[in-house]
Amino acid sequence: MNTRRHLPPAGDAVPYLAAVAVAFGAAGIFLAALGFDVVRAYSTILLTSFRTANGVIQTLLKFVPVLLLALAFTVPLAAWKFNIGGEGQLIAGAVGSAAAGILLAGLPAAAILPAVVVAGVGAGALWAALPAWLLYRFGVSEILTTVLMNFVSFGVMDYVATEGWPDTAAGHPTTIPIAPAARLPLLVASPPLHAGILLALGAAGAVAVFVYRTAAGYELRATGANARAAMLHGIPVGRIAPLALVLGGALAGLAGAIEVAGVHHRLIEGVQSNYLLLSILVGLLARGNLVAVPPVAFAIAVLDVGARAMQRTMMIPVEVVFVVEGLVLVFVLLSDVVRRR
Repeated sequence: MNTRRHLPPAGDAVPYLAAVAVAFGAAGIFLAALGFDVVRAYSTILLTSFRTANGVIQTLLKFVPVLLLALAFTVPLAAWKFNIGGEGQLIAGAVGSAAAGILLAGLPAAAILPAVVVAGVGAGALWAALPAWLLYRFGVSEILTTVLMNFVSFGVMDYVATEGWPDTAAGHPTTIPIAPAARLPLLVASPPLHAGILLALGAAGAVAVFVYRTAAGYELRATGANARAAMLHGIPVGRIAPLALVLGGALAGLAGAIEVAGVHHRLIEGVQSNYLLLSILVGLLARGNLVAVPPVAFAIAVLDVGARAMQRTMMIPVEVVFVVEGLVLVFVLLSDVVRRR
């Protein structure tokens, strides 16, 4: 199989780049109407990630969960299934990793650290298994079930953080810290950058090889391209699409494990941040191409870190930041509709 056969022509990126440009233009008008300096705002967005070492590290830390959740959305998309439950699957992974890191305290790092990662991956996959089973057994739309599972995960997170292993000294719902041996090693000491970025990039490479270079990956893509034709050629379409959802859940669970073992060293309420919207945006901008997902995810991380800096330095409300991100998503979707006509 030829990977390049699955890459979109370079010209296909033009409508999306135009959509992003229009979205930023509309957001600029919005910022100007609110009385903000648009030039300063956009220079902050674009340059914050590269001005200082701390900016670079913060961007890489943001890149890791955005990349993994984008993969969690894009892999099922290859089978034309929409995993909107990455947020809940990340939380499930964070809960599983925190539980392993607390319950297995006392084990050496060589044992507990892999256990923490495996627990996160397994919990994320398990969280996606219910929507996958409902899809396989009853044909229930995965869009509905994965979204609803997000809301369930919020309750689980709150319970574990406040009733499971609560840190009563903290001013925010959170568990006690995981064991020091369960934490990911640092690649850079100051500002700290953990080894989770290597796990994320390794997962991205492994998923791309699986989808584009294996027979199972070919069946996955054939199911998404034309499910009826794939079924007529003997491909088990009914099983492949649900399994793609489970694989997506495992990737989101890995993101949760890395957030616990590499960043927070505990389960905290709000660990999912705003990663779901960003990951869907990455998947759409990359047009479902797994090779394009990492660079697009990095670009989105740059924009998000810059937008947060704009919020801090220019006192722009966080809601305006969400408006900017939402405008990009809306215009990308519109460009896709226009392009198909």
